[in-house]
Amino acid sequence: MKRVLTALVLFPVITYVVLWSPPWAVLAVTAVVALLCFYEYSGIAAAYLGGQLGPLGYGAGLLILVLPGDGYVVLTVVAVAPIALSLALRADDLRAGILRAAFLLLGVVYIFGCWRFAPLLGGQNRYWLLYALVLNWIGDIGAYYVGRALGRHKLAPIVSPGKSWEGAAASLAASLIFGFLFLRWAIPAVPPVVALALTAVANAAGQFGDLCESALKRGAGVKDSGTLLPGHGGWLDRVDSTLFTLPVVYLYVASLR
Repeated sequence: MKRVLTALVLFPVITYVVLWSPPWAVLAVTAVVALLCFYEYSGIAAAYLGGQLGPLGYGAGLLILVLPGDGYVVLTVVAVAPIALSLALRADDLRAGILRAAFLLLGVVYIFGCWRFAPLLGGQNRYWLLYALVLNWIGDIGAYYVGRALGRHKLAPIVSPGKSWEGAAASLAASLIFGFLFLRWAIPAVPPVVALALTAVANAAGQFGDLCESALKRGAGVKDSGTLLPGHGGWLDRVDSTLFTLPVVYLYVASLR
């Protein structure tokens, strides 16, 4: 019940921000959510490292979100690597220092690199952004309830024992229904076959993103990334699939230009 109530609260708020708020508000909300995700990621990393990642990741991540042009973004990502490694060389334990540098660079790209596509999609068409955000949330609902009721065959027992092939199929089916109907209504220029194909690829990317976050948590020995969203865990638990869906949808939209 908490899971449903949280979704019912979040959905209208996110819909309003995505469709009707000014561009700066979309960027601001994206930045806040990305910072929360990185904070939770840093908590997961701390289980591996014995400490948080520090301010460098937050600063670099915000630059990735706000800097114009791809060149500055690439430069920021490239700059993080030598800075993180130089900090690692100062550590008493080089192994731990280099592992920290690797986690830092991964987190900056994983969290902020993926979230950068949210305001970019919003700049193209707000309905594309809403589609990319809601697509896998609908799939997650189908996977959760069908998986609990009918799940028999484990999808990835080592990474996430609770996930099943039946749940994965339900996620795909729910996403396909949503994607087809939503795009026919909101962006009718998208051919039906393309709508289905794009939705299938985006859903598969999202499910892979879910498994990747589960692997990070499994290795760290934690169940949830946080506790901010009742019934879901943390923000990173809620958007792990979205992080991998956003680039897929943006690549398609960018190819239309």
